Amino acid sequence: MVSGTRAELPQASALRGAPWIAVAVADRPVGRGHARVQLGAAVDEETARLAAGALLTERDEVHWADGDVVARRVERLGAVELAVRPLADADPVLVRGALLEGLRREGLGLLRRSADAGLLRKRLAFLRRRLGEPWPDVTDDALLARAAEWLEPELSRARRRADLGRIDAGQALTRLLPWASGEATRLDELAPERILVPSGSRIRIDYDDPEQPVLAVKLQEMFGLQRSPEIAGVPLLVHLLSPAGRPAAVTADLASFWKDGYTGVRAELRGRYPKHPWPEDPATAEPTRYTKARLGK
Repeated sequence: MVSGTRAELPQASALRGAPWIAVAVADRPVGRGHARVQLGAAVDEETARLAAGALLTERDEVHWADGDVVARRVERLGAVELAVRPLADADPVLVRGALLEGLRREGLGLLRRSADAGLLRKRLAFLRRRLGEPWPDVTDDALLARAAEWLEPELSRARRRADLGRIDAGQALTRLLPWASGEATRLDELAPERILVPSGSRIRIDYDDPEQPVLAVKLQEMFGLQRSPEIAGVPLLVHLLSPAGRPAAVTADLASFWKDGYTGVRAELRGRYPKHPWPEDPATAEPTRYTKARLGK
């Protein structure tokens, strides 16, 4: 009914099939979700519009439905839809609201997320956990709560789901960096993508665990380093790899490993990989990424 209440007719009612009904008497038994029409009369639309004219409205509705933005112009008589037409020139503010609604419902997966975007988010999560403010909270809930802030101006230009999929999440995330305080310029210092190891290689850091990031590097490339590398005051968990690229040892204390753990690893692997250097004293040995043949030994 125009009031918004749902009502049904008795099975044998002659009013069934009438497009408009003026309801004179209806009841709603306890426990039922809708009313029952007890007495009414069939009328035409013109009469209905006249009788309930004060409730006649026409407005634009833009919302997220069925996985995309739905924009339409709706004419209503109270709660009854009279006409619905697609809306090609919807108000950008309403479209923006619908897109934000879609993000809240379906999540950040609607955006284009590259490997670089994922890495940046992990680096920021590490700094947030380690240093707190002013580094931003990049959990899903926090990012969705601030979506209108960090997704501008791309969000204002978007019109539909496909447009969200073209927004580079990594580029947009940089807007949340603490530029005002100047700390943003220290991102690469505090949480670098890669770190220089003694051999001269620049090895990518794995930030999957925000408590203690991981550096996976061939064991021979770390010779001579007495102390485990640190970022933002946190020692990296070093995965020392065999020549085959498999972890031979895991440590956050290189000095201790050279002293107590290396001997066992050397005994196990030097026979299996004779082309690679296995010095007796790794703490003073020359680091290398090459085999003995490349070193001329």
